[in-house]
Amino acid sequence: MINQDKSANLRFLSNALRHVLPNNQAVSLAILLVAIFLLVYFLSDLLMPVFVSIVIAYLLEGLASNAEKFRLPRLLAVYLVFSGFMACLIFLLFYLMPIVSQQSVELVQHIPEIISRAQHGIMRLPDMYPKFISENRILQIMNAVQRELLTYGQNVLSLSAASVIGLVSVMVYLFLVPMMVFFFLKDKSVFINWFLQFMPTDRYLTVRVWTEVDTQIGNYVRGKFSEVFVLWAISYITFAALNLNYAMLLAVLMGLSVIIPYIGATLVTFPVLIVAYFQWGLEGDEFMYIVIAYSIIQALDGVVLVPLLFSEAVNLHPVAIIIAILFFGGLWGFWGVFLAIPLATVVKAVLSAWPRLGDAETTICP
Repeated sequence: MINQDKSANLRFLSNALRHVLPNNQAVSLAILLVAIFLLVYFLSDLLMPVFVSIVIAYLLEGLASNAEKFRLPRLLAVYLVFSGFMACLIFLLFYLMPIVSQQSVELVQHIPEIISRAQHGIMRLPDMYPKFISENRILQIMNAVQRELLTYGQNVLSLSAASVIGLVSVMVYLFLVPMMVFFFLKDKSVFINWFLQFMPTDRYLTVRVWTEVDTQIGNYVRGKFSEVFVLWAISYITFAALNLNYAMLLAVLMGLSVIIPYIGATLVTFPVLIVAYFQWGLEGDEFMYIVIAYSIIQALDGVVLVPLLFSEAVNLHPVAIIIAILFFGGLWGFWGVFLAIPLATVVKAVLSAWPRLGDAETTICP
């Protein structure tokens, strides 16, 4: 009886395994995906400059390929694209970052004044609504907020104490990443051929999955970078024209907010409205102008930019996007959040192309 139960269990496991891995190509693809995941998960801290360089080179490859369509030699196309990349990097490091850093420091310095004004306004609530809130309750809330801010300030100080190590890491990135990006672009065929020698010759399923992933991820990531840039530029021009304080800092936050779908646009609303409120108050027309301008920018992003840039990009359910952000963000932090949708696309492409037992394509032929 026991032997029969064991035999039934083995048959069940065997049938289940045959449904998941119905052919050799599925086995090869599964091994490849597991190997890549383990490599990135366990060696991300050591090889992060390499991974970042591969991602940047992949993004720039689309520009190099388009340049080659105009009959430019590969090497010349690589030099042009890499020169543009270095120009953008220099602009980011030596123009944008100093302004954002300076405005961030100014904002932090004005936080005590903002808190004092907020306390003055909040302490008026018990007189206005005595039945709903008491002065003691207000004091308890304000004390709790002050304790949290004190703890946050201590954490910031401890973080700044380790800034020397962070500076060394940044210098390493600034030297290694551009160099590796150039060689990944220049010697793309060499690296691909070296990698393919470890792959099985029967890899039609892997090629099929990669083709779908490459098309959708390329469209999405390049479109996302374009959306960040356009939203940053429009926001900065608008905020600067309306004389809003910390215009560059808030514009950068507006651009980066699109990295996190649904959540980012909600989070960036608070700093924009808070800065406008403490600069002009609710009585002035300037605050209403900021609200209207911010609403128009968000509407243009949703109605014009997103359909224009992502017409051929991924089509994922909002719940799937949120789950991907939580999962990959928990694994790899900022990069996990930024690449959550492309990684979710990989999962979707694999599940869609995966052969199933009994399908006509279970035995795949190139």
